[in-house]
Amino acid sequence: MSPKVSIVILNFNTRFFLEKLIPFLIKTDYDNFEIIVADNASIDGSADFIKEFYPEIKLICFDENYGFAGGYNKALEQIESDYFVLLNSDVEVTQNWLKPLISLAQSDSKIAVVQPKLLDYNSRNKFEYAGGSGGFIDKYGYPFCRGRWFNFIEFDTKQYNDTREIFWASGACFLIKSEYWKKSGGLDEDFFAHMEEIDLCWRLKNDGYKIMVCPESVVYHIGGGTLPVGNPHKTYLNFRNGLFLLCKNLNEKVLFKTLFIRFVFDGLAAFKFLTEFKFREIAAILRAHIVFYGKMKYWLNKRKNESEKQLHPYGMYNKSIVLGFYLYRQKRFSQTNL
Repeated sequence: MSPKVSIVILNFNTRFFLEKLIPFLIKTDYDNFEIIVADNASIDGSADFIKEFYPEIKLICFDENYGFAGGYNKALEQIESDYFVLLNSDVEVTQNWLKPLISLAQSDSKIAVVQPKLLDYNSRNKFEYAGGSGGFIDKYGYPFCRGRWFNFIEFDTKQYNDTREIFWASGACFLIKSEYWKKSGGLDEDFFAHMEEIDLCWRLKNDGYKIMVCPESVVYHIGGGTLPVGNPHKTYLNFRNGLFLLCKNLNEKVLFKTLFIRFVFDGLAAFKFLTEFKFREIAAILRAHIVFYGKMKYWLNKRKNESEKQLHPYGMYNKSIVLGFYLYRQKRFSQTNL
């Protein structure tokens, strides 16, 4: 029998997406999978919808919103399976999306996580912001993807259709071996939401495992289902968690120099928002830094043994995408040497 796969959707007030996209999910061409919806105390009737229309789907209901990280941790500790798939409620899958992920994961015992190619639900010939065809990170902790550099999104002309190792897999949709999920301790709940999947992948890489993208598997992501782009709280989480990510995972030899330069770049981002009269975004960046300074000692104490941290893990771009984008007009992953 094929390995058992538990596809887990963490839901928070996204009944509309469940109604629209579960019909695609249940048609998945695979002979040993289950669908589980873990509900983060929604008030839009999501749980009642699942109970009434999809009684075959297992439902886990929480009494409060534990965020992306806490919600998945609490859900997956209740599930026994060979593989877990973390799937956003706003993702439309294709019929044969799962088999290629499993096949790749089984091909190498060092592969811990596999991501499909994420395309835009509304513009299906373009990559999707949250993951494209695999995630990478620059030396100052700014994430980008094959197919997305900041807000510049490429059209998918199959230019990134090769299966390869990446730095991080998108939390919108990825498959992970349950054994490695448990060994890693799952997602870090201090992130609450945003970049916790990058932290997980970075920790797994430091432990010697591989993160892969499998473009043979294609899904379509709507994006912004819980926090839309431009929401100041999203801005706050992205800037705060980017600092947390570096503080927790970067090798000590370059940590403090990197943090200083990151502070400068974040200040330039705030100035850019000022020129655009986006005052709530400026406040979000300031708040992110104030919170980070206040918790910096805490995050330094969370660091694991320095000998376990790679100086330049595979998939880390040893240049700045900020300078590349704004000074050298680089907009495409193909312009890097990765």
